[in-house]
Amino acid sequence: MTLSTKLALSLDSTLAEALDLVTPRAPLKFSKAISLASGTGANQADKIFADTRTLAASATENLDLAGVLTDAFGATLTFARIKLLLVSAAAGNTNNVNVIREATNGVPLFLAAGDGIPVRPGGAFLWVAPDVAGAPVTPATGDLLTFTNSAAGTPVTYDVVIIGASA
Repeated sequence: MTLSTKLALSLDSTLAEALDLVTPRAPLKFSKAISLASGTGANQADKIFADTRTLAASATENLDLAGVLTDAFGATLTFARIKLLLVSAAAGNTNNVNVIREATNGVPLFLAAGDGIPVRPGGAFLWVAPDVAGAPVTPATGDLLTFTNSAAGTPVTYDVVIIGASA
């Protein structure tokens, strides 16, 4: 199997202030394109996991990236390194979806064990490292990504895409 990935990020924003006779504007146009060819080196990836998931109120789940998840064809995935992580929280969520580096067996996506980021309702988190190293996955000692519903009362739904390399 081969994997081809193209990520295109586009931001178009304009700051404006209405004055008496004119409206000065400060437009910002920013775009970033990243392509990953099929493989395991720099600017390459050969594994992908994508899913829509739901966590019950106050629930936590660990996604084990070494031999537990399956791809769209049912093949077991064992990542050696992560190159891209995208988490998008449903707009209808009441609580945040927290993405955390698990304290003892976490993939070193964040600087320290236990670090993480809240993905607010309707928000998204994107992390990309197309270099050779990415975020290394070490079976049994550094292979978990933790997702937590930040509060009680309601479930949260989120989309997750993980792209990486097998070696």
